[in-house]
Amino acid sequence: MTSLAGTLWDRVGLWRVRAAPDPDSAPRPIALPLDWDEATAEAIAALAPGTGPVVFPKLAEGWIGRLALRGRELRLHADAAAQDRFAAALRALLLSRRGAPGAAIWRGEARGPARFVLNLPAFLDADGSFDSAAYVAAVGVAVRALDIWTGTRSPRLGVGFCDLAGLLAGLGLRYGSAEARAVAGAIAALTRGAAEAESGRIAELLGAKEPVALFAPPPPGATVVPGLAEAARAALDAAAGSPGLRHQVLVALAAPDAVEAMLGAETGGLAPAPGATRLALDRGGWVAEVPTRNALRIGRAAAEALLAPVPDSDWAAMARAAAPWLHVAPPMPVAEAAPARAAPPLPEPARALRPSGAVWRVSVGGHKVVLRTAEDAEGRLAEVTVALTKESAAYRSLMDAMLQAVSIGLASSVKLDTYVEAYAYTRFGPAGLVEGDPAIRRATSVLDWAFRRLALDYLGRRDLADPSEADCAPDATGHAAEQLPLLPMDLPAAPAPRARRRQLKLVG
Repeated sequence: MTSLAGTLWDRVGLWRVRAAPDPDSAPRPIALPLDWDEATAEAIAALAPGTGPVVFPKLAEGWIGRLALRGRELRLHADAAAQDRFAAALRALLLSRRGAPGAAIWRGEARGPARFVLNLPAFLDADGSFDSAAYVAAVGVAVRALDIWTGTRSPRLGVGFCDLAGLLAGLGLRYGSAEARAVAGAIAALTRGAAEAESGRIAELLGAKEPVALFAPPPPGATVVPGLAEAARAALDAAAGSPGLRHQVLVALAAPDAVEAMLGAETGGLAPAPGATRLALDRGGWVAEVPTRNALRIGRAAAEALLAPVPDSDWAAMARAAAPWLHVAPPMPVAEAAPARAAPPLPEPARALRPSGAVWRVSVGGHKVVLRTAEDAEGRLAEVTVALTKESAAYRSLMDAMLQAVSIGLASSVKLDTYVEAYAYTRFGPAGLVEGDPAIRRATSVLDWAFRRLALDYLGRRDLADPSEADCAPDATGHAAEQLPLLPMDLPAAPAPRARRRQLKLVG
């Protein structure tokens, strides 16, 4: 790493892991800092352009070097020393996981949202206080970085923050409390004041394009965080003292993506925490419920109360508390998978579920899958769940919703045969070799394996043979009847597994 000599990277140890941004992508070798986990590697794989190996310091230096040099060309850095200080500030934000630019800058894309996100819990000091001075400096670096990336021509930048829920939990505050809303308002006011003050400094160099706006209401007069309200007031006063601004829009929150995941943030913007635990792989490689990063930071006893899900009204109140200092309305929180709901009433006699049914732990195409079933008192299948960890939240949510519908159908006397006919041999990633099931060696999808396994266990069916390796390939298209037409027309009847299986080459 000789090209990085003399920078902060000199003292950063790296470890290697293979990671993919989504189930349908091939894993990439990733070298990342020693104290960053595999989930961070998956986010880095999503941010890095191309498909080959990634060394995180070199990836970061690619855009840091470009921004530092371009800033000198645009006269935003007075000299080489100022250019070096700017680059060092970006490295420090990144290594401390306090802030990072959006994906477009990482990938070197000419077009894309001008976005920079700051990770609020990373600004908590060891004594539990908030480092307001460091946060103000970080906002200034973010504004300057985005202005450089847009060539100092864009009036709209997007400096935002993430994981407010983690910050509040670290401060010992319940998300729905008045004290928490006061902190959120002060953070939003501090962000706006610091951003507009930096825009004013850029305007002094390149010329003002917008007048300073004196706006109400003032920031919260006091918060439970020492010095936060005073810092917000000082930042707004500094902005008001600027001769003019360079930008119309500066502070805008966004839904979380790979940048938040790379920083270790667990929620985007103002969103509340979904809970104190998450699904992950245990040491044996199987799905387990483990504490979130924020829960580990504050302790499990406090996490159960401070990170518990909250009603939508609490988020709405939080958004109202922060909105006066945001240039753009905050986005709605990303929807989490809906909790299990009670099945509709069943005809008499009611089917009491046994606490345990079958549990299968397998790997499909290298992705861990846990299939669990519940049975009624007569041993009939009543509920089906599948747990996944490496897939995206959207993928898991869709799978949960679909299997919840299957369970409701089973409770309403829909026969398992109906679901087997619909889902056996369906094609989508992950697919391929099945490890952990001696009777099923390959599957075209997780659903294909799951419903052929259910057919074996509960229907005694032995006629659903394994597909070939070619049929499990990512580019396998299947029979024409399985694909939707591009023009409106009468569709053929959905093919049964037997019809789909005739299109598969069987390999002994």
